Amino acid sequence: MARVLKVRPTKIELVRLKRRLSLASRVQKIVKDRLSILTLEFLQIARECVKAKEKLLSDFTDNYQALSVAVGYHGPIALEKEIVAAEGDVSIMAGSRNIAGVRTPHIEMTEASKSVSIGYSLVDTSSWLDKSAEYSQKSLETIIELAELQRSLELLGMEIARAKRITNALEHVLIPGLIVTIKYLNMKFEEREREEKSRLKRVKVLLERQ
Repeated sequence: MARVLKVRPTKIELVRLKRRLSLASRVQKIVKDRLSILTLEFLQIARECVKAKEKLLSDFTDNYQALSVAVGYHGPIALEKEIVAAEGDVSIMAGSRNIAGVRTPHIEMTEASKSVSIGYSLVDTSSWLDKSAEYSQKSLETIIELAELQRSLELLGMEIARAKRITNALEHVLIPGLIVTIKYLNMKFEEREREEKSRLKRVKVLLERQ
């Protein structure tokens, strides 16, 4: 149950309370609209996150199969030499994007890192190693995408929780308290007016008797 706020029972305070109520109602609408947008974005990113995880699992599976065949074809020692020769650096670009006021990360590989450079001998290796390199590249791109999506989910989830707390505070505490206090002050003023009218009537009766 909403409680009456501790305020001075004056007309000026009543006007202030009505202004606060109007402002709180507008803020509540804005926060609710923003919460709806954030929730929709969260659900969309969650779906993308599920797809990215499924894709990553598929790429890992294909890569494992291709690498297993390559190990059987070349032998582990010879294959390890070719893989070590093919090692290279990966560079990424990091930025941010704005989703309903929430700064979320934006991460992607540079074009140089996306282009697969073959560092092993094409003559001494089979096509299975090529397939493994291709799946590894896809897996790396998906891992970076998944990192971006999961961090975005975390940030949006925290902002959604914060917006819900604000909405609940406005809806269940502040606005009901303002409404109850405004009603209380109105009743006070009406009671004062009745008392004032009654007092004036008594004064008028006394004056007429004199």
